[in-house]
Amino acid sequence: MAVAPPERSPRLAPSARPEVESLQAYSAPLEGRRELLRLDFNENTLGPSPKVVEAIRAIPADHYAIYPEYDGLRQAVVAGLGSSGQRLDPSQIGLFNGVDAALHAIFHAFGRPGDRLLTTTPTFGYYAPCARMQGMAIEAIPYRLPCFSFPLEEIHSALIAAGDQGPPAAPRLLLICNPNNPTGTRLAPARLLELAEAAPHTLVVVDELYEAFSGDSVLPLLEERAAAGEWPDSFSRHPNLLVLRSLSKTAGLAGLRIGFAIGHRTVVDRLARVGGPYDVNSFAVRAAIAALGDQAYVEAYVEAVIEAKEWLSGAMARAGVRHHVDGGNYLLIWPATPVLEMDQRLREAGILVRSMAGKPLIDGSMRVSIGTRDQMERFWEAFQAIEAGLTP
Repeated sequence: MAVAPPERSPRLAPSARPEVESLQAYSAPLEGRRELLRLDFNENTLGPSPKVVEAIRAIPADHYAIYPEYDGLRQAVVAGLGSSGQRLDPSQIGLFNGVDAALHAIFHAFGRPGDRLLTTTPTFGYYAPCARMQGMAIEAIPYRLPCFSFPLEEIHSALIAAGDQGPPAAPRLLLICNPNNPTGTRLAPARLLELAEAAPHTLVVVDELYEAFSGDSVLPLLEERAAAGEWPDSFSRHPNLLVLRSLSKTAGLAGLRIGFAIGHRTVVDRLARVGGPYDVNSFAVRAAIAALGDQAYVEAYVEAVIEAKEWLSGAMARAGVRHHVDGGNYLLIWPATPVLEMDQRLREAGILVRSMAGKPLIDGSMRVSIGTRDQMERFWEAFQAIEAGLTP
């Protein structure tokens, strides 16, 4: 009689940390987007300056085999800031494989289990996973309806509510997206500095990826106050302030992944300690230097986006379409058609937008990135056709 082989229980892979096991991965953009009108992830919709393309093509093939070199990139960032960077030193510029990597480094360097992240809601979706992977608690204060105004008093109260425990009870991190993605909410630079001064034991991180479209950067005010007070650099008076910048939204380098953290040299140094030695690749370095050297191209693109945004907002107002527009290169629209259906119908027409279904305060809306006037006219024509029950 044949003897059945013993049953084998499946072998399990090792478990990650409990904080990681409970995480859900942040959803990345869909594949197959390149041939569509990309109004879903707030990218530059035209591409980079021709000078960027020339710079990449000029890299000799044998240089592909050499580890990246970063000499000149930090200096280019400082120069690209113009008058806002006069008191900045290259050592105050951290280089990252996109701002996502900068955020990861911030939480890795400064976030401990039980620490608290203070932020707003709704906001960029990657902040919360970064906090959870470190075992941090999250306090997300909602924007104020109906205009999504910034909850300044609530944030300030949460910052200083240390009670009898002293500084350790203060939030470890305050993260503000300014202008906020996806609501476009803007907070004046002076108010940001007030928050930083109110909580010296909290690292205040200002995500400025969209500041070029509304001019809300805190850096010019930092430079002005440093000069007036004869401080040695912009961050000497506010060492707990860190500013994030990118070349994805304006300069068209999203596919190359390059981001910057600008702050006190001690904070920037601590971020570097948790990163790899060659996280930014040679192509991104060469492209970033070229992009930063062609400010005229970036300024022309930003101007075109602002003009297209004003046109689309006006068209929606005249048509009675519910929408919300403020800072950034995007706006929110509440279609009469169910938002998931509108999302799908637009995709079938070759246009991508981002559904906000299920998001706090903005459920039923969709975020639409702004491109050129021609691109927004194409979107508006398709949107109107779908709302009318027609095929765009």
